[in-house]
Parts: sequence; structure tokens; C-alpha cells
Amino acid sequence: MMKTKIHHKTWLAMAALAGMASLAQAQSSVTVFGVLDVAVRQVKGKDSMTMLVNEGRSASRLGFRGAEDLGGGLKASFQLESAINPDDGTVDAAFWQRRATVSLSGEFGEIRLGRHKFTDRVIIDDFDPFGTSGAPALTRIYSSLGASVVNRADNQVGWYLPALGAWYGNVEVAAGEGVDSNKGTAARLGYKTKALNVSAAYGQHGVGSKLKTATVGALYDFGDFVLQGLYTRNERGSADQKILNLGGSVKLGAQGKLIGSFAKASGSGTANDAKLFALGYDHSLSKRTTLYTTYARIENDGKASFSVGGSKGAAAPVAGGNSTAYEVGVRHTF
Repeated sequence: MMKTKIHHKTWLAMAALAGMASLAQAQSSVTVFGVLDVAVRQVKGKDSMTMLVNEGRSASRLGFRGAEDLGGGLKASFQLESAINPDDGTVDAAFWQRRATVSLSGEFGEIRLGRHKFTDRVIIDDFDPFGTSGAPALTRIYSSLGASVVNRADNQVGWYLPALGAWYGNVEVAAGEGVDSNKGTAARLGYKTKALNVSAAYGQHGVGSKLKTATVGALYDFGDFVLQGLYTRNERGSADQKILNLGGSVKLGAQGKLIGSFAKASGSGTANDAKLFALGYDHSLSKRTTLYTTYARIENDGKASFSVGGSKGAAAPVAGGNSTAYEVGVRHTF
């Protein structure tokens, strides 16, 4: 009889431990995610070049994200994200350059610390029909008016609003840590429902002659087609640039989607004016795999020399010339 009692207690203890393990597992989780996107792109400017690129529709990346439930409505989370180059197997010099953050969230919203993308750039990603990826990326014709284009920043502290119905927004501050050009602040406020998304963002970057950016965007999803657009004004000292973008997408059957975009940039000086035309088609093979093709063309005015060639500057146009690209690629997400 004694052995039987011990046996029952043992099973009870094991069951309790198993329950605690299940609870711990439910409270903490880590997810591996990523995108592999490779396209063959032919660029024509003053010369021509054919290349393999890593972001025809989305930038290729590898990431890890995780969260722990701390109880009482409090949660800790992290995200690490690295850019990868499937064409040659390399990664960026700073391995986690896309994002490296730790967050604490609760009824107060989310406090996020680390490196990530400024919100006055994220708004452009959200309202460009091509998501600022590939040859037609709207940022191809953006000018920072004398310095590098603002994208991501180190040493950021961000506060993201808690759930407020359809409202969303955040504020970010980046410390320069001795380098004035690394300093920056940005804020965004938006209203999003199932069909409608309207948002505005503002940012200041650097010191002295700061780059100031202001963007408003809107999107409406009618079901089978989406209309969207944005307006941005960049300013640095007495120089400025204005960008207007209109576009959208139309579903073609169960697997196809046609995407179109037109943008116009104009500003002070003679090197900030251009038009961008883009047309693309996506064909979904599954929820995670898409084949696509794209045509993009930039028509520069004055001394502008914006290119659809990407960061490699392939086949850059002559000042005031045109830049054209065709690309075909495949994107797989996991």
C-alpha cells in the first residue's frame, strides 16, 4: 500500500511540473522569420547593366523576435534583424543593422530601445504601392538635400501609443553620442480601420542645418482594388523638395495583382526634379511565394540624375537624362 501511495504522489508531482513547464512555454516564445527576394534587373541609363538584386519586392532579411509575459499586463520583447544578400551570400558590415531592439510594453504602450527605422521613413514604406522596394521604390527620387538619406538610426528611444481604437502613433529620439549628424527626432500619428489608413509624420535629423521631413499619406482598400498616395516635403536650410505619389493595386483573379505608381519630385535648385513611372505584376504561387515582374522609369529634369539602378549606381543617367529598369524575380517569406 505504501508503494502505491508514493506512486500516486510521484505522478501528481510530475503532472504539476508538466503544467508549470507548459505555463512557462506559453509565457515566452521566440520566432525565426525572414524574406528571400532575388530579381534579375536590367538597368539602362547612359550605359546598361544586368544584375541580380536582393529586394525586388521586399528587402531580403533574417530575423528573430521573441516575447515574455511578465504578468500584470506587462510584456518584454526583442527583435533582431539582419540584411542578407542571396545573390552572393554576404551580409551587411553591421550584422543586425536592420533592427536590434528590446521593448517593454503594457497599458502605457511600448517603450523600445535600440536601432530601428525612423517613423518618418516608415510612413513612406507604408503608402508607396511598391513598399519602397525594387526598381520603382519611391525613395529613388527622394533627396536629403546635401546629406545621406535618413533611414535607420542607432541609439533610439521610442514610445508607441497603447491601443486607442483605430488610432496609432509613436515618438522617437536618437542620441548622437558625440556625432551630431546621428541625432534625430520623429513622430507619427495615424488612424487605421479595415479599409482606411490615414497618417502624418514629421522628423528632424542632424544639428544646425537640419533635414526636416513632413509626410501625409492615405490609403483606402475597396476590396478588389486599393488606392493610395502620399505627399512629402523635405527641407534643409533654404533648400527644399516636394514629392507627390499616387498609385494603387488591382486584384486579377485569385492569384494575380497589378500594381501601378506615379510620382513627381520638384524643389529648389536644378537637381531635385524628376518623375517616376512604375508598373508591376505579382503572381502568388502560395501564401509565402510570389513571382513578379516590374517596369520602372525615372525622367530627370535639369541637373537631376536619380537612378532606378539602386545603391550600386549601375548605369546611372546623365544629368537630366532618363533611367529605366526591367526586373523579374521571386520572393519567398518564412
